[in-house]
Amino acid sequence: MFLFQLPEDVLFLVFSYLDPRSLCRLSQACKRSYMFISRDAVWRKIAKDIINTGLTRQGIDLCPSIPLKDRVRVSHNWIHGVCRKEVLLKWKINLLPWIQLDCDVLYLSQAANISAYHLRAEGGKLQNNRVALFSGHQEDVCRFTLTDTHLISAGGDGKIIIHDRGSDYSVEYYGHNQEVNCIDCKGGVIVSGSRDKTAKIWALAPDRFGQCLHTIPTYDRVWSVAISPSLCNFVTGTACCENFAPLRIWDTERCHLVSCLGTEFRRGAGVLDIAYESPFQLLTCGYDTFIRYWDLRVCSRKCVMEWEEPHDSALYCIKTDKNHMIASGSSYYGVVRLWDKRQTRCLQMFQLAPTTSSPVYSLCFNTTHLYAALASVLYSLDFRTAAPQSWK
Repeated sequence: MFLFQLPEDVLFLVFSYLDPRSLCRLSQACKRSYMFISRDAVWRKIAKDIINTGLTRQGIDLCPSIPLKDRVRVSHNWIHGVCRKEVLLKWKINLLPWIQLDCDVLYLSQAANISAYHLRAEGGKLQNNRVALFSGHQEDVCRFTLTDTHLISAGGDGKIIIHDRGSDYSVEYYGHNQEVNCIDCKGGVIVSGSRDKTAKIWALAPDRFGQCLHTIPTYDRVWSVAISPSLCNFVTGTACCENFAPLRIWDTERCHLVSCLGTEFRRGAGVLDIAYESPFQLLTCGYDTFIRYWDLRVCSRKCVMEWEEPHDSALYCIKTDKNHMIASGSSYYGVVRLWDKRQTRCLQMFQLAPTTSSPVYSLCFNTTHLYAALASVLYSLDFRTAAPQSWK
């Protein structure tokens, strides 16, 4: 084709005006067009403008091993709700499970234990045998968090346990007087929150391993915590049953109150999950049925955007692709919703358990799959199906 006699810079500019359907059709013209259009540089602009392609708002590629063309195709399935639902795991009694995804390993808490399973490359399913088991709690694990080298769990027995992910070594200590509802760790600092109305800061550094650095009285039960990517501060989400703002930002080093987020939370509007997108932007959700988007550079008294759960259900968990998409888990019938931040209404809804009234206690996703943990079952939504009709 004479088109490819043009300089590459000019070709990239020309192709930047084409939509995915046109690019796919042009790639079928000849082998040279197919090879050129398969380059990530051709698809980068499109990928950054749609949901869950692994490109963050800052342009960081979270999944460089997967071609952008393939991720754009799968993204259209997320947009149109085209997926296959599968049951990955079932258990007999109702629990409050928590899940985390780390590359191709899925971590799942069940009662007092945390299991790690490899995901099969061909289908996103769990391999038959778990690859690791983390234990030590006398009561159920409430939350856990992952670092590159450690798994840190918080339990209903008041204990915090630091597990070495590469060995059987672990250290446990009683962190709180009552159940530890939430925990987060970044940059060698651990923050925990408890039903005993305190938040505590712990050291993960080798010279002060497991040492409690500060105890902060929150005067209300702490349901969620999150450390800022800058490590300078952290946020606590409380039950909103006392005369204190349920969302408060604290200085990590001095433990002073920096600011309160929002002013018009109704009583009982507890914050169940918090997700940072950048040092200045974070998402929150909870019992008052709203997802709220906060930008600390603009104003701390009012969120910049909010989305309401259409069926007036509490929101137990949220995850973000760090660009345009939010996934939320509701309190009834295993409802998972996908949201596009640029829209006011829900993008897609998946009712995972239409016959049982189970909340989605936890969820996580990558560019091809979404995993959701309900009271007695772990579901997978596989979005790697045939190309959507809009591409053909």
